[in-house]
Amino acid sequence: MDYVIIVAGGKGLRMGSDIPKQFLPIGGRPVLMRTIERFREYSEALQIILVLPKAQQDYWRELCQKYAFPLPSAGEAGKGLYLLADGGETRFHSVQNGLALVPDDAEGVVGVHDGVRPFPTVDVIRRCYETAHQKKAVIPVIPVVETLRHITEGTKPRGEYRLVQTPQCFDIQLLKAANEQPYNDGFTDDASVVEAFGFDITLVDGNRENIKITTPYDLKIAEVLLS
Repeated sequence: MDYVIIVAGGKGLRMGSDIPKQFLPIGGRPVLMRTIERFREYSEALQIILVLPKAQQDYWRELCQKYAFPLPSAGEAGKGLYLLADGGETRFHSVQNGLALVPDDAEGVVGVHDGVRPFPTVDVIRRCYETAHQKKAVIPVIPVVETLRHITEGTKPRGEYRLVQTPQCFDIQLLKAANEQPYNDGFTDDASVVEAFGFDITLVDGNRENIKITTPYDLKIAEVLLS
């Protein structure tokens, strides 16, 4: 069985909103619901694990009732549409909490995805999972189109860089082992955790519409993408 851990721990500070960004509506539905629906569109058999801060879970359940969206299931993986795990102090710890719901003897691929990225294409999701079944550690990337300038070292050749997206997909046992490492500040995403464990990452093509919604401008872009 394959899994996806959808991490949604934002507080909405850059959005300037009292409502966490993952709960803000785009096209009349909360961002997070659209993200979950995109993975369900990819596969009905995929086990979804949603990671939310404990303080936000009651509000999420209220939204689920308001929008007639399935409520999270309790219990072991494989029992219901999606499972709910508590958010941790950092993304690394949140992913650890999500991984705890994946059986220790599970085989397959687990993806980790940002809850505020509702627009990965089904083709990109499929490409990440299918490649990870062969290569064990895969991330989607897109080319850099702007010129890059380092604050102290000047202009950098953009052709040597890529923008990293999610879902980042890994062999289950590899990611579980990598997440047993002690946390450090260099763990900026799940790929960096796996690289620190000594495993190389394979890059695949992402899609430019797969934006991370963090600012009011991003919300406007999201509305345009939906229309």
